[in-house]
Amino acid sequence: MTALTRFWPRAILHIDMNAFFASVEQRDFPELRNKPVGVTNGEVGTTLITCSYEARAAGVKTGMRVYEARRFCPGLIQRPARPKVYAAISARIMHALRDISPDVEVFSVDEAFIDVTHCQRLHGPPEHIAHLARQRIHDISGGLPCSIGVAGNKSTAKIASDMQKPNGLTVIPPWEARERLAAVPMGKVCGLGPNIAEFLSLYGARTCGDVARLPLTVLARRYGVTGKYLWLACQGRDTDPVAPDVAPPQSIGHGKVLPPHTASAPMIEVYLRHMCEKVAARLRRYDMQAGRLYTGLRLEASGETVDQLFMLAYGMPDGKRLFELALKFLRCRWRGEAVTHVQVTASCLRDASGQIELFPAADTRRTRRFSAIDRINLRYGEFTVAPATLLERSTMPNVIAPAWRPDGHRQHIPD
Repeated sequence: MTALTRFWPRAILHIDMNAFFASVEQRDFPELRNKPVGVTNGEVGTTLITCSYEARAAGVKTGMRVYEARRFCPGLIQRPARPKVYAAISARIMHALRDISPDVEVFSVDEAFIDVTHCQRLHGPPEHIAHLARQRIHDISGGLPCSIGVAGNKSTAKIASDMQKPNGLTVIPPWEARERLAAVPMGKVCGLGPNIAEFLSLYGARTCGDVARLPLTVLARRYGVTGKYLWLACQGRDTDPVAPDVAPPQSIGHGKVLPPHTASAPMIEVYLRHMCEKVAARLRRYDMQAGRLYTGLRLEASGETVDQLFMLAYGMPDGKRLFELALKFLRCRWRGEAVTHVQVTASCLRDASGQIELFPAADTRRTRRFSAIDRINLRYGEFTVAPATLLERSTMPNVIAPAWRPDGHRQHIPD
């Protein structure tokens, strides 16, 4: 039997939405179709979040500065990102994929794995299911392109989806995986960092086939479980499961990039207050409390980070109280240097709804006040009601974090 008719012992699909943000812009604005489009964070964004395939054909790449991209492509059309639109479309796509199989792992806003092993008797062989998924995505998204990789495990499926872009379909049956991966560069394997790549180069290993020929102990002794995973992945044999469930959060944080050469204490304080309020609001939204607060600044000249960790008394998250600690950190650790980035992260989280306070606070007015503010902001938009100091906050729009998910606490689009 061929791959078209044969049931597989394990079958995984990797869905990769092609140039997702740029494709949405071209879908919604017909004048952008077949044009080189670069998406940035806001009208004044200086770095490309993504770009259309027309721009890529001219040499433009994601992560380029706009001025650099225009050297390759003078006709590049800059578009401000619309994160809420992208997140809404992605959520519809991810939910629709669950109509094919309940085992869907959202890998990012534009990627997902689907385990269709147990759906083959219902939908047919894996390649047929891939065509079914593509049609479902086309219908639900208004024709957005995607590439799909079909394989016997996640790592091979992800490599396969990258082989034919845009709008391609690549099938690598398990019994062909080792041979098909042999010439694939190691850089294509998900989870391979620069340190491991440098280590493997000492053994002359630059392709999956090179790594597969090494003894397992070469990687396992140095990198443990990660080394074993990479060794198996290079042979198309990794067993990493598709994980539909999202783990409870270990932390909730927000960071923000500052304008160039920012060394003004009042401005840095506004950015820190902004992040503190966002962290507190998200903790309240998901009924969580924090035991620690991390605050950090990245210095422009050296690129180094100065930071401090504070212990918190579990209780109602209050942005003002978090900011008091952040302000203490700023006055103790900052020496007037230019700052490029601020970060505020709450950790050691616990579920507030399951905690019974031995001595509950007598004053419930603060709780009612926060509840009212959160309801207003949820209905009318973030920071409709906010401290007056935040009138000077950054006007740069929110962005989609890598950990975004269509449901639960990771659904939020943070700054």
